[in-house]
Amino acid sequence: MSTMEEFQTGSSCSNSDPFALQVLGDSMEPEFPDKCIIIIDPAGVISNGSYVFATHNGEYIFRQLKIEDGKYYLVPLNENYEVIEIPGIEAIHGKIVQRAGKRRADRKHYP
Repeated sequence: MSTMEEFQTGSSCSNSDPFALQVLGDSMEPEFPDKCIIIIDPAGVISNGSYVFATHNGEYIFRQLKIEDGKYYLVPLNENYEVIEIPGIEAIHGKIVQRAGKRRADRKHYP
């Protein structure tokens, strides 16, 4: 399971302010390479197919959300990792809205 390293925080951030994390691992490659920076919006509207920041077994995890037959799954883009079922939307703490990069070509926004 890939974990995240918090990249930008501070006591001045409220729970609804976007924040940045660094991706650790290859579970979301090729779209999100190891060590890339993602921007997470805790107030973002979550829907089927959204990239999300969630908790599972007490750890933070970054995956794509799939909703099927009323069940919620965290799906890696790298097929070498397992799909994880979560209890519901309450396990999700934000939506990935951007992949940051030093070059303009590396930056991408997600609806």
